[in-house]
Amino acid sequence: MEFDYLVDFKTTDFRQHPELYRIGRGEQGVLLVEPYKSEILPHWKFKTPEIARQSATKIYSLFLDYKAQGDFVGMDMARKFLQMGYTRSRRYANHKSGQKYAKGTKTVLPREEDPIKAESAKIFYEQWQIAKTDPEYVTASDRHRARYETQTEVTAK
Repeated sequence: MEFDYLVDFKTTDFRQHPELYRIGRGEQGVLLVEPYKSEILPHWKFKTPEIARQSATKIYSLFLDYKAQGDFVGMDMARKFLQMGYTRSRRYANHKSGQKYAKGTKTVLPREEDPIKAESAKIFYEQWQIAKTDPEYVTASDRHRARYETQTEVTAK
């Protein structure tokens, strides 16, 4: 099921209403879902490998905290931030400006490998893989989909 962008993200507390949360694909909703965005975003950094390691470690510890609380939405949001740490670091590793395309076009800019950002990406990638394959996370994800995402979308409207 696709991520539901029709939910009122400004007023919805997804800790109180996990039934409204849709996993979606990849990082969908990572900067929308509260209170998790506000809890995780301040720790999300990747400028250097040292900073990325601290960031990925902190976000993974939040993942574990959410897991201990039985909070699937929090676990999934932490997983998404780890994934986004990888994808954004990788983007800057490939393109120093962070821009993949030439302005106003669909022309891909030449790759300029930045080994520092590549190392940051590797750090996030490793933590992301641990989180997304965590057996309790996988079970909780399946349970959430079965419970909330196979129903008709009447409850979210």
